[in-house]
Amino acid sequence: MLRLYCWSRTWFVWFSLGVLGLAVGVVQAGPVVERISFAPRSDGQGYVVRIHTSQRLHAYSEPRFVAQNQLEFILFNALLSQNFRHDAPHGLVLAYTVEDRRGHLVLRFQLDTRTFVKAKAYRDRTSDDMLLSLTYVGAPPASPPPRPVTTPPVARPSPGSTPVLDEARARWRLDTVVIDAGHGGHDTGAIGAGGLREKDLVLPVALKLGQYLEELMDLNVVYTRKDDRFVTLRNRGKIANESGGKLFISIHANAARNRTGHGTETYFLGMHKTNAAQHVMERENSVIQYESDPNAYTGLNEAALIEQTLAQSAYMRSSEHLAGLVQQQFTQRVGRVDRGVKQAGFYVLWGASMPAILVELGFVTNSQEAAFLNSENGQIYLASAIFRAVREFKARYEKGLDLVIRP
Repeated sequence: MLRLYCWSRTWFVWFSLGVLGLAVGVVQAGPVVERISFAPRSDGQGYVVRIHTSQRLHAYSEPRFVAQNQLEFILFNALLSQNFRHDAPHGLVLAYTVEDRRGHLVLRFQLDTRTFVKAKAYRDRTSDDMLLSLTYVGAPPASPPPRPVTTPPVARPSPGSTPVLDEARARWRLDTVVIDAGHGGHDTGAIGAGGLREKDLVLPVALKLGQYLEELMDLNVVYTRKDDRFVTLRNRGKIANESGGKLFISIHANAARNRTGHGTETYFLGMHKTNAAQHVMERENSVIQYESDPNAYTGLNEAALIEQTLAQSAYMRSSEHLAGLVQQQFTQRVGRVDRGVKQAGFYVLWGASMPAILVELGFVTNSQEAAFLNSENGQIYLASAIFRAVREFKARYEKGLDLVIRP
């Protein structure tokens, strides 16, 4: 009788949450949880748990501690994918389980007992995913948390390897690159000297880059567009995530009122630090005017950008590193003027849950640069420079160098 009473009380709490507005209507086919992944915060003050879902969740509970080191989080009217990707626990999460209880998913996370954390759940603003932020209360532990004791198979590690690095290499092997040719369709992008359109200049560079990656590195390449079509900024990130991309490269061409402006620059997600970076960001983000629902981006403000950079913190260092390699190749191999690696809140980078960069190949408003961008040789040089940067990034990335993968 006591057990039945407890279960009835639990279901009363769940029903009450729905009545209070967390659930809207009757959900016939709930969202599907496809993966759970983990990333450290860029400020070192905790971790972010990303719950990858097929569509937006209608209702979820507040995360609560059911034991000293066990956190429970409930997703109402949600299903577990048959191909659920069970990423290894990371950081202060020692273990976790996902249990289906009559159409609701109960997630439990076993946390490191050496520190206190506060938990907050919120929807990702640029995708359908749920985010669970675990923030340290006080100082983080000085050493990695002990993992639950398991009985691994007997194997001899190869020279120079460790279990941690081997796990990282297997988990993060760079096998899929997503290439995003900016603009397209009724969105022409910048229009420059001689009427050249940005959308027409960046597409051949994107296609050449993809060809090099496929033929010379045997990588899987996914394009957000391969022809002259319009793709929303939100869908570009969605394509990247659903394809299992490990790198996202968005290719654009710059513009300026001063027609002498020239050079290349590469961005990764973050707060802009100069007026010039803000101008480029605003110009690229203004394409939402061509979308059917520009209001979908209303919540992407400065506070949301800070929140998003924390959620994507695991990829920031890698994004910055790749951006630096691209600029290095542009200047050393192609002789382009280096305008540097910069940060800005480009909407197209928000939704890509992987290292992501936005490349400005040159200025269409500069007649000399426009001619170079429109030439076959210019497009080959630019695509091959990005290719060499990806090749170097992959080599360092998969070797587990400190610049990219930290054990």
